[in-house]
Amino acid sequence: MDVGQDRRRQPASHQGSRLGSGRWPARAQRQLEASYTLSVEGLYEPLRRCLSEFEKQLFAMAEKALRADEQQDCFTSRQRVLQDRTTFEQRFMELLGGAIDELDRAASKPGDAAVDAKKWQSLELLDTIEQDLSMALEQLGARGEVRHASVLYELSYRMGVLIGAPPLEGQALPLGPHTLARVCQQASAEIKLPRQHQLLLLQHFDQWVLQSLAPLYDAINAQLKADGILPQLRSIPIPRHIGKRSRTAVVEAAASTEPAGASSTGPGTVQGVPGGGSHGGSIEVLESLRDLLARQRANLGGAQGQPTGRAASEDELQTALGALQQHLAQVTDQASRELRSAARLREELLAQLNFGKPIDAPHTQLSGEQGDKVELVARLFEQLGQQLQQGGNAKTLLSDLQLPVLRMAVADQAFFEKHEHPARRLLDTVTAAANDWLDGSDDESNRPLATKLEQLVSRANQEPPSAGLYTTLLADIEHHLALLTRKAQAAERRHVEAAQGRERLDKARQRAGELMAERFAQSPPRGLLRALLDRAWSDVLALTLLRHGEDSDAFGAQLAITDQLLGRLPAGDRTKLQENVENGLQQIGMHAEEAVQVAQRLLGAGKHDPSLELPSATDLALRLKQHQRLGEQQSAQHEPAAPQPGQAPAAESSPRVRRIEKHLADLPFGSWFEFIDPASGKITRRKLAWYSPMSGRCLLVSRRGQRGEEMSLNQLAHEIASGRVCEVVQQREGLLDRAWRSLTGSLRQSAAAKPSISPGPDRR
Repeated sequence: MDVGQDRRRQPASHQGSRLGSGRWPARAQRQLEASYTLSVEGLYEPLRRCLSEFEKQLFAMAEKALRADEQQDCFTSRQRVLQDRTTFEQRFMELLGGAIDELDRAASKPGDAAVDAKKWQSLELLDTIEQDLSMALEQLGARGEVRHASVLYELSYRMGVLIGAPPLEGQALPLGPHTLARVCQQASAEIKLPRQHQLLLLQHFDQWVLQSLAPLYDAINAQLKADGILPQLRSIPIPRHIGKRSRTAVVEAAASTEPAGASSTGPGTVQGVPGGGSHGGSIEVLESLRDLLARQRANLGGAQGQPTGRAASEDELQTALGALQQHLAQVTDQASRELRSAARLREELLAQLNFGKPIDAPHTQLSGEQGDKVELVARLFEQLGQQLQQGGNAKTLLSDLQLPVLRMAVADQAFFEKHEHPARRLLDTVTAAANDWLDGSDDESNRPLATKLEQLVSRANQEPPSAGLYTTLLADIEHHLALLTRKAQAAERRHVEAAQGRERLDKARQRAGELMAERFAQSPPRGLLRALLDRAWSDVLALTLLRHGEDSDAFGAQLAITDQLLGRLPAGDRTKLQENVENGLQQIGMHAEEAVQVAQRLLGAGKHDPSLELPSATDLALRLKQHQRLGEQQSAQHEPAAPQPGQAPAAESSPRVRRIEKHLADLPFGSWFEFIDPASGKITRRKLAWYSPMSGRCLLVSRRGQRGEEMSLNQLAHEIASGRVCEVVQQREGLLDRAWRSLTGSLRQSAAAKPSISPGPDRR
């Protein structure tokens, strides 16, 4: 235990002097050192586990190597890891401390242009391993950002505030996934690991370190928050996280030793079927599903006769699927882009398998397993299509993915067995992205994502199926979605801050109106002075109150000017009073010339230019009444429409509406609602981003963070009660998970049903 503690403290103490250089202000220095200490403590155990698993894999690779030089390379790298793992850990923490110490330089990066220009002065051959390493670092960072988007969002803002810079993102964030992956690669290079083994180490680093960063980020955010760094900052929740699914359910199901009748929550498991875990081994999902299919066929119509002819080989089936893909790519009619049923797929595949053969030649048929795979994939896509919204782009993309995914399922049985299979994750991510982000319109905001999804689907159709292909496509779309999510969060935050600003302005205006009403009760003004105080000077008071507070000297000075205008206090220097009135009116957006005219006509201080003709007091009072008040345009644009004069007041809310309104007030920000157009039946989703407990105004935004419908919480409750709006229940499972569950549920239900038997002459 003592040895472990010494190894753990050594990197921290070594780097502590590095962070203690005194370059930072005292508060920032203290917070950076505390963040670094938390990082050392939080990363030590995952890093140790990563190296242990990496060393085990090197040993396994050496045992399976077919060539002596490959075996020697694996043993050499393993020996270096065993001997220099302490050096690696120390160097890792040292580089991490250096990244924290230089985070302001990483945020600015003034020399990037010069470095890039210098790189282009010489050309060299591209090393494939170097390219793979660079791509792996980028993909690890992108996946890590998607995986920990919520906590990284807060950390980037707090780190930026700590050093007086914009939010730190990507490689500029010293504790982000990009930086940690780069530090790991640099530390592995210094213990002289070959490039291919560095790439392997990065894969383990992603699995054992980057996936377990959430507690560390939570601890650092909590520490910064406790020290007063953006204590009110909150990450805007996303209703559905697009990224890597949780592995817990699948791992527990695969390792389960319970009887077959025990419940299993994994979306890739089958309950109550043979092979479902009764022998303590891995669950054979495909065999279980095939057994359910056989039972269903027996219950529906009895056993089918064996097809005559030779069964197709795997290569022949892949060739037929490829030919069918090419044929469908050449057909542009809408029918070719619809989801194909199992019977239609089987028919088209048999036609491709027997194309060009003589009529009297034996026909090639699908084997039993091949036919079952085709039927299961077709049913899965049918269930997935039922989960999608009507009128969007998702169904078109889903139909285009049907054959590529079928080719992958036929070639790799792991598609049915593994919940984290790249093809399954890509299918889930693409359909969820199209379903959630695209609404089927040709709006300019939809085109970049629609183009990206079409490119991915086109590549999946053109290239041979492989796990590597789908892993690359998945990383590409996850990175694109992470950027979209970040932009949506920024847009939503701007709208929330604007709504909160309007709320504070209304509150300040209300307080200014109360103070003005108290003075009017004692000294009622008339004419131009009344118009000035009512329409303009009350906005000056509200703006000063908003900026400086009611107890500030600035607000006290504005109240004193108000009392001087009303005659409650002696005016003193009227020229100075006139200048103060002019400055105040210009602060709320009044033109300088008009402000001078109002002040001179009202106070008449100083000598006037004889050539300057002032408008009459009546004319100026009329202008003031027509003057647009502070924030009036935004309020008219964004607030719910007020009842017109003479219009009947709104009916009193029914008990049901009041219950709904109370329920809405308890909902967390980020809850989703569906708005149904009565005329067209079109469904639009909106998120409750913010609402005011004081005024009841609520802010509804689209998926992209843009402002949506304008209404109050009471109006939203009325819309829900009338059936034009409904709350969307948050789904714990993704689209593909729900489709798998529906598929297995329907198969179990039909397999468990007793076969319908009708008496007949052939019954024995």
